Amino acid sequence: MNIKIVILFLFPIALFSNSTMAQSPILENYIQEGLKSNLQLKQEQLNFERSEQSLQLSRALFLPQVSAIGNYTLAGGGRKIQFPVGDLLNPVYSTLNQLTNTNNFRSISNVDIQFLPNDFHETKVRVIQNIFNPDIYFAYKAQKELTTVQQAQKKAYENELKFNISSAYYQYLQSEEGGIILKKTKIVLNEILKINQHLVANAKATKDVVLNTEYELSKIDQQIAENAKNNQVAKAYFNFLLNRDLSQEIIRDSTILSSTTSHELSINQLTSQALQQRQELKQLEGGIRANEQLVGLQKGNAFLPKLNAVGDIGYQGFQYKFDNPQQFYLVQFGLSWDLFKGGEKRTKIQQARIDQQVMENRMDQLKKQIELQVIQAHYELETARIALQASQSGVKSTERSFQIIQSKYAEGQAILLEYLDAQNKLTTSRLTQSINYYELLRKEASLQKTIATL
Repeated sequence: MNIKIVILFLFPIALFSNSTMAQSPILENYIQEGLKSNLQLKQEQLNFERSEQSLQLSRALFLPQVSAIGNYTLAGGGRKIQFPVGDLLNPVYSTLNQLTNTNNFRSISNVDIQFLPNDFHETKVRVIQNIFNPDIYFAYKAQKELTTVQQAQKKAYENELKFNISSAYYQYLQSEEGGIILKKTKIVLNEILKINQHLVANAKATKDVVLNTEYELSKIDQQIAENAKNNQVAKAYFNFLLNRDLSQEIIRDSTILSSTTSHELSINQLTSQALQQRQELKQLEGGIRANEQLVGLQKGNAFLPKLNAVGDIGYQGFQYKFDNPQQFYLVQFGLSWDLFKGGEKRTKIQQARIDQQVMENRMDQLKKQIELQVIQAHYELETARIALQASQSGVKSTERSFQIIQSKYAEGQAILLEYLDAQNKLTTSRLTQSINYYELLRKEASLQKTIATL
């Protein structure tokens, strides 16, 4: 067999000889691109901005409301108010005329005053100020906490997105590496096929050696096709996470195969770090604090009054004009205090307290879940590390075995089935090593996601 073909076949093994994991600068650039362009993350950002606007709206309720109000009325007909001014004053005027022997005091008619004002206007500025309102105070405090909840939710998705991008990138690289391994295996099998065809042509071997080699080639072609499909799917999913064209090419980081990190922290230290940094906990903590404000709101509604002031200043009178006689001001203070509502207040307070207990129970449960996730991620990483080491040893063993069988086959001391079996074992071990290496990278990313350090 051509020694160059053997070297070509064995070359990828060297790629895994020294595995030490570190963050890839190319992958880091992709992560930053994803954080800027991912559609779901943009949605989370919009939700956070909307929550901030709701907070601004809650804060605005503390400030006075100022409005300008103007109206002008034209009316005719309708109800009237009868004022018997003639009936009241005419007898008096008649008496006065008799006493003074004059006619200075003339009779007057009764007056009908239209109930609807005609040619009447009221133009004013109104100021409304809440002096004391527990609804506004506690609603503002609750919304402030809900804003922190939305921010924590956005950061939690960022952590998840970083992991998904990293995992998808490793999956793509693994399919690329698998394709290289399979194609180089096919080159070796094609070389074997040529040799066997030559042997058959010279009557030094039977035709079954050619048929067996062709069968192995057909199996490799199937594996190459399956790997190509997986490669395209991995590429499309990776580009989807970055909100790019699904067929856009991905830069391969060749240095990623010579990196490793090893966590020297204990499970207790990793758990402590996760409990301090996981945004899901901060999200739930903000929800608990918001619910505490809702409890205060229900208590305020039950035991505290609401006080506000309304002030008007402007002009009021007949004919649309602004002069001193029409000028006026009015200040009112309003008090509202629900003294009894059939036990409704007490029930709402109790409901808010129950909601608080439910959220506190969820917090305890979430902490336990995170502790479990840390333990699982830690041991899965250690298992992946051991699996990689074992597969590296397996590659070395199958490499030596293949070299021996290859030499024996070249000298006619081994049959084709032994050769093909050794070649299949070597290909399988190399594919297993490739899978285990990228699985180690994924498990490392999974642990970093669990402790929120991606």
